[in-house]
Amino acid sequence: MTTLSTRLLPLLLLVLIAMAPATAQAQAANQPQNAVQAEPSSSTQPITAYTVSGEQYRRAVEYSRAKYRHYFIGAGYGLLTLVLVLYLRLGSKFRDWAERISQRRIVQLVIYAPLMLLAVTLLGLPTDIWDQRLELTYARSVQGWGSWGTDWIKSLLITLVLGTVLVWILYGVIRRSPRRWWFYFWLASLPVLGLVLYLAPVVIEPMFFQFKPLDATHPQLVSEIQKVTKRGGIYIPRDRMFEMNASSKLTAQNAYVAGFGGSKRVVVWDTTLAKATIPETLFVFGHEMGHYVLLHIPKELSLLAVLVLALFYLAYRCTGWMLERWGEHWGIRSIDDWASLPMLLLLISCLTFLAAPAFNSISRYFEHEADRYGLEVIHGLVPDSSQVAARYFLKSGETNLADPNPSPFIKFWLFDHPSRSERVQFAASYDPWSRGEQPKYVK
Repeated sequence: MTTLSTRLLPLLLLVLIAMAPATAQAQAANQPQNAVQAEPSSSTQPITAYTVSGEQYRRAVEYSRAKYRHYFIGAGYGLLTLVLVLYLRLGSKFRDWAERISQRRIVQLVIYAPLMLLAVTLLGLPTDIWDQRLELTYARSVQGWGSWGTDWIKSLLITLVLGTVLVWILYGVIRRSPRRWWFYFWLASLPVLGLVLYLAPVVIEPMFFQFKPLDATHPQLVSEIQKVTKRGGIYIPRDRMFEMNASSKLTAQNAYVAGFGGSKRVVVWDTTLAKATIPETLFVFGHEMGHYVLLHIPKELSLLAVLVLALFYLAYRCTGWMLERWGEHWGIRSIDDWASLPMLLLLISCLTFLAAPAFNSISRYFEHEADRYGLEVIHGLVPDSSQVAARYFLKSGETNLADPNPSPFIKFWLFDHPSRSERVQFAASYDPWSRGEQPKYVK
């Protein structure tokens, strides 16, 4: 899915955690509806490690290094734009405009918040364009600039709506509790996160991609998936499984689970259906099912929420010092002044950047356990399940231009999944059954 502007931004941190972005795009055809079968006979050598060809290796390393540069340069640029906003006193100028128009706080809000969020988002547009050009250069995106621009505008509108709501909540709690606003804002943000989690698959994601029932296009695959769900002891109705036309924009392969309650669904990208065999698709589904069965979503969100609370508290501790040192120069009267918003965004942006390794380490753990669950839940349902999973990781890694050998620092700072090499090695070697041991999750 096209990203909501990631510069928005720290106030949308809790919301953005729930909305995994995909910034590249592509083309694909439907996977033939074959019965579950072993891997093609041409694949005679067992896979034990992640290996790619010389040219593919070069492209993967080239792309990965460029992506890492984009990340760190983009993060630095984002912080500099917020510093620029402060030194240009845009916050105080927009505040003055809003106060001249009306003395009512709600009117000031609907004037000030969209103006400030729009300014920050527009300043970030160059890096958004830079990132998209990278995806096009390496054929990870096939989305034309017109379509990309339309998606960017949609993301901007979502950002303005959600951001304005959060700014309203933020300054409401600041005015009522100047010393505890960080805690009350955190509490108030949780229902917003829940609402976005619920609505994202049925309202937001269809704004960027088309979805159709998986049962209508791949009924036999759905039948095989239901065998996996039965093995895992859960029930997912056929009408909760969807195919997404990722190929209109992306070349990457993926599948995911989203929503909860009435909006819970399983989504398989058409790129995965086109490039993966049915056994491989069943493993991907088993991995995603593992997130639900093992309660990864509430567990991970709970841990991330605690980290976010710590970030808000640290931001609160820094605000007094920053206001005393630079508040007058930036035109900020006090913490409850609308003009303090870019300062708060800068603080949360810095802290979020520094906390990235903590967020990603939590995600890597849950992704690894979902891999384990996926291997266990398809064991016995498809032949040679370990090689099925290893082959999927190898094929999708080549398509996604996964880094064959990321440095320890890059894995520590940027990877929210285990590296491709680690996933291939684990899939190929995980076999408690042959050793007479009990699997961890699916008995």
